[in-house]
Order: sequence, then C-alpha cells, then structure tokens
Amino acid sequence: MSTVGSNRLENLASVNEDQSSAALLVFSGLIAVAVASPLIWIVLRALQVDPGRAVSLVFSTRTAEILGTSLGLMAGVTVLSILIGVPLAVLTTRTDLPYRRLWTIVAALPLVIPSYIGAFAFVSAFGPRGELSSVFSLGLPDVQNLPGAVLVITLYTYPYVFLTTRAALLSMDSSLVDAARTLNADRLEAFRRVTLPQIRPAIAAGSLLVALYAISDFGTPAFMQVTVFTSAIYWEFGAFNVEYAALLSLQLLAVTAVVLLIEAKVGRDEDASGGGASGARIRLGKWKWPAMGGVATLGIVTLVVPVAIFGMWVVRGTGGDAPSYAFEWGYAINSVYLAALAALIACILALPVGYLSARSDSTLARLFERGTYVGFAVPGIVIGLALVFFGANYASWVYRTVPLLVFAYVVRFLPQAVGTTRTSVLQVDKKLPEAARTLNAGQIETFRRVTLPLIAPGVVAGGVLVFLTTMKELPATLMLQPIGMETLVTLIWSAHGTAHYRYAALPALILVLISGLSMLVLLRQEDNDVN
Repeated sequence: MSTVGSNRLENLASVNEDQSSAALLVFSGLIAVAVASPLIWIVLRALQVDPGRAVSLVFSTRTAEILGTSLGLMAGVTVLSILIGVPLAVLTTRTDLPYRRLWTIVAALPLVIPSYIGAFAFVSAFGPRGELSSVFSLGLPDVQNLPGAVLVITLYTYPYVFLTTRAALLSMDSSLVDAARTLNADRLEAFRRVTLPQIRPAIAAGSLLVALYAISDFGTPAFMQVTVFTSAIYWEFGAFNVEYAALLSLQLLAVTAVVLLIEAKVGRDEDASGGGASGARIRLGKWKWPAMGGVATLGIVTLVVPVAIFGMWVVRGTGGDAPSYAFEWGYAINSVYLAALAALIACILALPVGYLSARSDSTLARLFERGTYVGFAVPGIVIGLALVFFGANYASWVYRTVPLLVFAYVVRFLPQAVGTTRTSVLQVDKKLPEAARTLNAGQIETFRRVTLPLIAPGVVAGGVLVFLTTMKELPATLMLQPIGMETLVTLIWSAHGTAHYRYAALPALILVLISGLSMLVLLRQEDNDVN
C-alpha cells in the first residue's frame, strides 16, 4: 500500500513538473516574441512603401553615400583598434614593462566611458565653437568629420581587441616562441609564424565586436556631424521621412546581420593555446620609457582630458546664459528611475528564460533564449524607430510614455540579465532541488527556498548591468522620451545641439561615474566566479 502511494506521489510530481516546464516554455516564447517584435514593425513599415519608390530610395546617391560612410567608419575603427589593441596586449603580457598591472587597467578603462561622452568632450573643447579653439591663434584642425569620428570611437572601443587578445596571449604556451627563437627566427618572424596564428581568432573576435559597435553607434557620429546609418535614420525620422528611415533601418540590419554571421563563424574557431606555459619575456631596455609614455598618453587622452574638461566647467559654472538647460537633480532622478524600472523588469523576465534554458535540453528552450538576444544585436536607433511606428499607429495611448520607453530598454538590454541568470542556474547543483523535492516541497517552493537564494547574486549582477547601460542609452531615449521628462542623456544632447557645452558638464560627469561602476561590477563578478 505504501509502495502504491509512493508511486502515485512520484507520478503526481512528474506531472506537475511537466506542467511547470510547459508553462515556462510558453512564457519564454512570449518573451522572445515580444523582444523580436520591433523588427516585425520595421519590416511592416518598409513594406508599406511603394515598390518603385523603395527601389529609387534604396539605390539613390544619398543612400550609397550613407552606406559608404558607414562602412568606412566601421573599417577605419576596426583597423585602428587592431593597431592599438594588439601591441598593447603584447606589451602588457610578453614584455618586462614595469607596472604591467597598472598599465593594463589604464588601457582597459576607456571601455567604460560611452564613446559619445568622449566625442562630446572633444567637440566641446576642440570644435569650431569649442572652449580651447580660441586659445590657439592659428586655429585647430576640424574634428567634426569622418576621421574625427573614427579616432574618437577607436579610442573608446579598442579595449575590446586589447582584452580578447590579452586573454589569448595569457593562455598561450609562450615556450613555443622560445623554441622558434632557437631556430634563428627573429622576434618579428616568431610573432608572425608562431604567435599570430594562435591569437588570430581572439583578435578577430575583438575586432568584430568593435565593428558591431561602430556600425550601430549613434551619439558619436551625430556629435561629429558625420552622416551614417544611425544618424541619418534619426534625422530622416525628425524630418518626417519615415519611409526612408525604415528602409535605411533595414539596410543597417542587413549590415549588422553580416557582422554577426562573421562573428558566429569566428566564434567556432578552435583556440590553439598550449596550456599557458611561460617563456622568456621580451626585454624592452631603453624602450620601456617610450612604452610607458605611450600608454600613459593614451590614458590621459581618453580619461583625464574629458574628466578635466567637464570638471573645469562644473567649477566655473554655466554663466546663466541659457537657463532652460540648467541642471536639475530631477533629471538624474528621472534617469535612475527609468533605469531601475528597466532593470527590475529585465530581471523578472530573465528568470524564466534563463532558468529554462539552463535546465532544459529542449531545442525550443534554447531557441527562445537566443531570441531574447535579438534586441541586443539591433542598434538602439532601429528599436526606437520601430516603437515610434508602433506607438503612433497602433497604440497612441502609450506613445511617448514611460511604459513604452522602458519596454525599449528591456528589449535592448534583456540579454545582460538572461546571460548572468543562466550562468548562475548552471552553477547550482541539481541534487539540491531534488533533495528538497524528496521532502515533499513543491516546485515553486523549492525554487523560492533553494534555487533563488543561490542564483540571486547572478540575477542582481545582471540587473546592475541593465541599470548601468540603460542610464547611458541615447537614441532610444531621444526617440521615445516621455513628454516633459528630461534625463541626463537628453540634457547632454540638447546642450550639444545649441553649443551650450557647459550645461552638459555635470550630467556628463555623472554618466562617467556610473559607467565606471560597470567595471567594478564586472571585476566583482569575475572575483566571485574565481572564488
């Protein structure tokens, strides 16, 4: 009798577990569809364009110029990032450079500053109406052009190449290089024939991240007055040329898809590391001083100069010539409120998706989890345009309101929460929930009392990352800004548009501080994983 009762309990538990898994699968599917929905709205808007007009717009001279400029920007930033990132990685891993850990941090820190903040600092200081342009009687070179945009984006994205290449160098067996040297190969030939083939996948991976960032960046090209896909979409939208903006969005998505396909192919390459055995370090000799000076100069240009410019303006004050741009702490509160709301919702939605993908071998579960990454790969300007189209045509009651803007944030940054949640669930020993189930604890109670406390650090880390990136998001905020609700990024944008640069100093400094916190979060998460 007891055996029969036990079997009934096991069957009931199995039925409940299957029902719960089915419910999670449905919920995850709905979340994935919601995240991908902006792409559907963009396609629908583009299909409404007359075919003849669509062909003329797509193949127009202006479209060709935009495509050429966008590809030129992406190629220039990628090449420069390789030329800066790879030597820095070699310098901080394979040489006897003094204080290597310090210079590693200096070389990586520019990644935490939004590139448009760097662009704003350079334009406001060195531009035609910049603070420092009047100091030099001969004038300064114009920075508001394509080369200027390439330089600024490179300065704040080369750490992608630096970090991926450095990781590959640290895991590579450097004794192979020593073996090549014993065969009378000089350092350059040893690097070309031994080191480069092993770190090439890492260089390519970092370079493709740079390319993806460059092609989707909106703020920097706009501040530098360079017409690329992202800035053109925004200007065409502002001029009510929605048809053209939708077609440009589809072309931008096509370019992004090509970049992602290349990235996926490179990601399947095998790492040729040899176990991380250490070899002889390259002795720099008298070149160690120029090397340290070069890294220090890079840190000064990317970190010290922007902070010094903004700090100087904060100390000097705005002058009161444009009171409508005066900073109010309410703007910061609005930014924090929107970012916190987006982070909370992202964490809630990430729980079922991350948990199911970690615990289920179902193809659908994995597909839905991958589907939530669509928004992260799509430029923010495209998501903003899609939701503007949706709100203006089908949901006017939610257009230019907080819910629609927060939805855009969640679509954009949900993968950050899903990724950390899934990783945390994978680290939980499956025997612990099973033990709780043997004590007649239901599936929900088991999750609440056993699983959730164990994965909470990962969920919180994902929420913090969503919060930090939401605070910096520019295009979606501009296009979906709730009526009468100013934030830090909208104030920076407005002040730049009328050359009232001093009014953007304090909000820019606040954003730089918040961006710096992201590095602390990542380092803390990394330490927790190691421990």
